Amino acid sequence: MRRSVRLLGGFALFLAMFSVSAAWAAERSASGAAPRFVHPNNNPVAKRASDDFYNQDYDRAIRGFESLVKEHPDDPFATNYLLSAVLFKEMYRIGALETESYANDSFMDRKASRPLDPAARARILELDRRAETQANRLLAQNPDDVDALYARGAARALLCVYMGMGEKAWLSGLRAAIAARRDHERVLELDPDYVDAKMVVGVHNYVIGSLSWPVRVSASIVGIGGNKQKGLNMLRQVANAGSLASPDAKIALALFLRREQAYDEALRLVQGMSATYPRSCLIALEYAHLLAAAGHGPESVAAYRQILTNYKDKKYPLPEPAIAAFFLGNALRGQNRFEEAAETFDSVGTYPGASRELIERAMLAAGEMYDTLQKRDLAINRYQALLLAGNNTGPSEIARQHMRQPYQPR
Repeated sequence: MRRSVRLLGGFALFLAMFSVSAAWAAERSASGAAPRFVHPNNNPVAKRASDDFYNQDYDRAIRGFESLVKEHPDDPFATNYLLSAVLFKEMYRIGALETESYANDSFMDRKASRPLDPAARARILELDRRAETQANRLLAQNPDDVDALYARGAARALLCVYMGMGEKAWLSGLRAAIAARRDHERVLELDPDYVDAKMVVGVHNYVIGSLSWPVRVSASIVGIGGNKQKGLNMLRQVANAGSLASPDAKIALALFLRREQAYDEALRLVQGMSATYPRSCLIALEYAHLLAAAGHGPESVAAYRQILTNYKDKKYPLPEPAIAAFFLGNALRGQNRFEEAAETFDSVGTYPGASRELIERAMLAAGEMYDTLQKRDLAINRYQALLLAGNNTGPSEIARQHMRQPYQPR
């Protein structure tokens, strides 16, 4: 049962993979009436801040959303916007947003590159409590207030993301995920046309439907079921609606399509996102990852190289040059361009922000490339450098094996 809870809590993180899917909602007001809540489509400050968010300019987004919160102190949507920006800035800082980890189940065991900042943790939890309190005040006046239900579900979804991605607290994340889903299912019961509420419900249907039969039985015990195809179809509805949650639906849908090896549709989605948000290094990386996964080797090499060029030209607010270099090395390796791959892996540690884990993986890969090229001295040099780092990690164990027996490519 513990394993089942861990799996369910881990998969619940797909609620908002490097996006703020639940935080944005369609503007809903009576014809001619003033909007009840602030939204990017009724407030220029919110629009600029949301664009900054998707382009990964988190600091500018936070400043914009902070001004909204001051102007609208009782608005749970404004609070959720700020919560989203603060949360994902911290998740980015600790290295929890790289989408390649979420193409399989390894993200549940992956440790953060850096520890959580206590000040950021406190602010995330305080903003989450504030948003839920604001929504509950509205629900006390009208339990069927769909906007308040949506806002509360948004806060709970974002708490799920934090508890899982930040603290690896699977049970707490699972509880928040179930609560978010129930809020948004209630929204759809009251208003089936509230398309953005299909985001969380669609994600849950897909991830629960993707689990093994025994784990799905465990999910049914706590009252949640799922169907993969239903989930994908709901996400397509949100993605195609042109609503404020459409970008997030596209991101989640593309991740799921990659898991399903439906690469053509995923590539179209992410290419469109990249054109809309050209300053997001994460979206650019996801497009390059998809090209590689789809077997478009030369195109993926070009895409990773373009990311490194954009980094040099300072086109990204938050670049990921080390990650781009590492996966460029992988792409070159897949094309049997071993000399170039070795040189690229060697370069990973020269980029700012490279994590220790990524550097170790790159050192091991460089050694394997030199073994492939039958340059044994260079290979041993890389393996020894990795072992001298003194970290008892997976790459170190493999390097010890390669010290005894040269790496042989399969």
